[in-house]
Amino acid sequence: MAEDQAHDYPTIEPTSFDVVICGTGLPESVLAAACAAAGKTVLHIDPNPFYGSLYSSVPLPSLPSFLSPDPSSVPLVPSGDDSHTVVDLHRRNIYSEVEIWGAAPEPRRFTVDMVGPRVLYCRDEAVDLLLRSGGSHHVEFKSVDGGSSLLYWEGQLYPVPDSRQAIFKNTTLNRTEKTFLFKLFKLVMAHIAAADEDGEGEASDKISNEDLDLPFIEYLKKHELPPKMIAGVVYAIAMADYDQNTDCCEKLLTTREGIKTIALYSSSTGRFANAPGAFIYPMYGHGELPQAFCRCAAVKGALYVLRMPVSALLMDEERKTCLGARLTSGQDILCQQLILDPSYKVPILDAPSDGSDSNLLRKVARGICIISKSVKQDSSILLIVFPPKSLEEQQTAAIRVLQLSSNLAVCPPGMFMVYLSTPCADTSTGKQSIKKAIDALFAPQASDSLEGHLEETSKNNEDLKPAVIWSCVYVQEIMEGTASSFLSCPTPDELLDYRSILDSSKKVLHCMLHFLLNVPASKVLPQEIFSCR
Repeated sequence: MAEDQAHDYPTIEPTSFDVVICGTGLPESVLAAACAAAGKTVLHIDPNPFYGSLYSSVPLPSLPSFLSPDPSSVPLVPSGDDSHTVVDLHRRNIYSEVEIWGAAPEPRRFTVDMVGPRVLYCRDEAVDLLLRSGGSHHVEFKSVDGGSSLLYWEGQLYPVPDSRQAIFKNTTLNRTEKTFLFKLFKLVMAHIAAADEDGEGEASDKISNEDLDLPFIEYLKKHELPPKMIAGVVYAIAMADYDQNTDCCEKLLTTREGIKTIALYSSSTGRFANAPGAFIYPMYGHGELPQAFCRCAAVKGALYVLRMPVSALLMDEERKTCLGARLTSGQDILCQQLILDPSYKVPILDAPSDGSDSNLLRKVARGICIISKSVKQDSSILLIVFPPKSLEEQQTAAIRVLQLSSNLAVCPPGMFMVYLSTPCADTSTGKQSIKKAIDALFAPQASDSLEGHLEETSKNNEDLKPAVIWSCVYVQEIMEGTASSFLSCPTPDELLDYRSILDSSKKVLHCMLHFLLNVPASKVLPQEIFSCR
């Protein structure tokens, strides 16, 4: 945005809405679509000149300024209305420890997802919401082919048998291991059938409640499976994040939870005729998802204004409630409910009772690389998992890696985008894990003098590691949505999909529905709101 445009803000009419939402990230956009579908008046604003906020897909040249924005701000134009208590707001940066190396060719042809690595299960709730709301008309997906998941183990990459067909074709498993995996996937299918048809299933297909409550890794160890196979099931299929082989695991996965994720994977496989695998990925990046929900909200009457920051809250001092927002233009907008994206730093007017401050301690280290050769020959889209301790003893969490190709319109032909992430409590340890994963998968960044040599060598050595052309490593804070005198949405988290983010958004939506519709929150399901006319 040019300097001379900074003060050229439009006047918004009307000046009172049922809901004002600041930020166009995925949770905020879902809430905007839900409120608009319920017949509520919605003002949806964003300080950026684009949609998506923390969930956006940005051109590569814009990445440095996105990760390290200019702290300067446009001066607030005072309002003449002093009938409210005005509490100033500030923007905070959730990114830190940014390191960038190299120079990408044709940088404007690369699109960077700020939530990567991330995919959507074909059967997950985000896809269902897109279908119910009509958002699926505004975004196109490509299938992530099945059989493209790899496990890093003892310095090598092994295919993860994530379906019965893949188990049959796998040459690294012995007969006993294949038999157990067949039984495990058969059990999962029985669970799906029981849930869909309320059937009983065969007794041999049931797991006892005692086993369901066991740590999933203990259940697998009972069957005397080798460590590599257990790691594949726990970290690459059931998607556990933290080291499960320790008594102080931050999040211990139970058998019940593990089976639930495997069931989601199994039911996702083949759901759509043009997507044979379990995962799909949005064309042009994940930033298309919030835009799809924003379009749905706009069709239902929501008003959108970009390049419009919020400068202050309008508070009722006596009741400690939020009455609206003061925009940077100086205009006051009143509302029944205000929702902020997590980039707004809100003064603590009344201490939250849910201990939400502890969320500031959660972090995820992320990495982005550009390479000119696939990690695996004849594969364009790959999901790679580094189990805890697979790179070093200090590695306490899994590292996930997603390779994308030009088929998704995120990079030029012949190039690949690679995303890495791992949850971390310490920024230094998290970044070290990401860098070690990069070193394990790729050759060092190639200088101009080495580039020709590497290309010549690769003709005679198909196993040569891809060279890194450009890379970025940084750390992002993770915060869940909060509900007090105002509502705040969650940041992107460390997981592979959107389940946790949507669960957090549901809590915000429940609170809002209870207030706006004057009905018990438990009586209205989030998905039902899209059926309102």
